[in-house]
Amino acid sequence: MGEYIPLEKLEVYILARGYSTLAWVIYEGFDWQPRKIIGDQMIRSVDSVGANVAEGYGRYHYLDKCKFYYNARGSLLESRHWFSVLFERTLIDEETFLQTKKLAEEIHVKVNALIQSQRANNNKQ
Repeated sequence: MGEYIPLEKLEVYILARGYSTLAWVIYEGFDWQPRKIIGDQMIRSVDSVGANVAEGYGRYHYLDKCKFYYNARGSLLESRHWFSVLFERTLIDEETFLQTKKLAEEIHVKVNALIQSQRANNNKQ
């Protein structure tokens, strides 16, 4: 077994927090109507990614961990949907959209790795 890594140093968590920060900057630029119609849902889904990674990381049993990592992955995909909608409706520019997409793809790989790691560790026991 490897050395314990504090949550704040876990790469996927750091990326998820950066994703939240980027989403907040985008959200702050919206007028009232886009905030209420799309922005609130986008922020909830983005913030849920890091929150679920944190909660899963704090769980003991691998099935509990995986459940929260699956939730993080679902929220990540939901957030990608909202960023696509924002781009289609010209509420964000292409550069911003591509930035969110790239970051989401990095997080997706890391969340999948967390899930695979938990499953592999359970199979060794």
